[in-house]
Amino acid sequence: MKLQRNGRTKALAIGAVALVSSLSLAACGSDNNNSTSSNSTASGSASQAAAIACASKQANLLAAGSTAQGNAIDVWKNAYGAACSGTTLNYNGVGSGAGVAQFNQGKVAFAGTDFALKPADVDASKAVCTGGGQAIDLPMVAGLVSIVYNVDGVSHLTLDGPTTAKIFNGAITKWNDPAIAALNPGVTLPDTAITTFHRSDDSGTSYNLTSYFAKTSNGAWTAAPSKTWAGQGGQSAAGSAGVASQIKATKGSIGYVELSYAQINNLSSASISTGASKAVDPTAANAAITLGNSTVVGTGNDLALQLDYGTKAENAYPIVLVTYEVACDKGNNPATLDSLKSFLNYTISDAGQQAIATKGYVPLPSAISTKVKAAIGNLA
Repeated sequence: MKLQRNGRTKALAIGAVALVSSLSLAACGSDNNNSTSSNSTASGSASQAAAIACASKQANLLAAGSTAQGNAIDVWKNAYGAACSGTTLNYNGVGSGAGVAQFNQGKVAFAGTDFALKPADVDASKAVCTGGGQAIDLPMVAGLVSIVYNVDGVSHLTLDGPTTAKIFNGAITKWNDPAIAALNPGVTLPDTAITTFHRSDDSGTSYNLTSYFAKTSNGAWTAAPSKTWAGQGGQSAAGSAGVASQIKATKGSIGYVELSYAQINNLSSASISTGASKAVDPTAANAAITLGNSTVVGTGNDLALQLDYGTKAENAYPIVLVTYEVACDKGNNPATLDSLKSFLNYTISDAGQQAIATKGYVPLPSAISTKVKAAIGNLA
């Protein structure tokens, strides 16, 4: 057990030294010399700093995983780095699957994943969570999966589960297909071929989208929910940023990204017909309705959530996601444990959750965040 812990410490230390400059540069702030903007930024930074209690024993942190939470991590690491100069956080957005793999190899202090750990992942974590510990899911970043498109002349588009599944499975190939037209009366749809983009990497965003298909496609999507894309045809791109970039550059295209990437890239997002009285727009407020109805299905300090992808509640956006931070319940690296708990305590705080709301994320309901705070306090 001692060799496992020392190996984990060595991996973290080497990586942190190699990447030590990343957060320092990010924390230096903007080059914008506008005084009003600077004052506003300073005020916001002061508010964030007040919510941060730095670790008594600070240490550099390495983390990896979900790209869906990448923009949230950027906000958090800048605020945290400004308040706690003795801690550098480097987060590598390699996708949920790769992040969990790196955690179970002892390469990172925590991982981000857009789907709860599988039993095999938990079993593998026991090799690096010393003293009988194992990996647990801590909900931290909530959001929604936005169906983004780039179609000339179409500023508003409505889709539903069966139609969207058929598009991504290659069964619907033209934008003026009768199934799409039926959902969009009065909209002029072009006789243009549809180009679909999906994730090339193992992705929690793919898992959440295909979970929605499994609940709502009426058999149009035959594969089980999976982090590995199983649709027919289409083109692939790495990460949410890669998909967003391809949609922006390709006329007649459609793909899926976390809402913050749609907003940053000024991409059009489809509304979803769920069976409610009207189609539901992809907004944080509408996603919050679905998230508020989620239930904890994990045991002990594991807080894996069950999400209702098939919701028909009024104004409830169905394609939601929760990114979990994965850590050991006990047996975390003692060299980084204090900093790990300090950083996670900030991210789950009211200030931390509100800080990412402007980036297209959804603050976690207090019923969930209260449980996460308690679980972080129990990390050992």
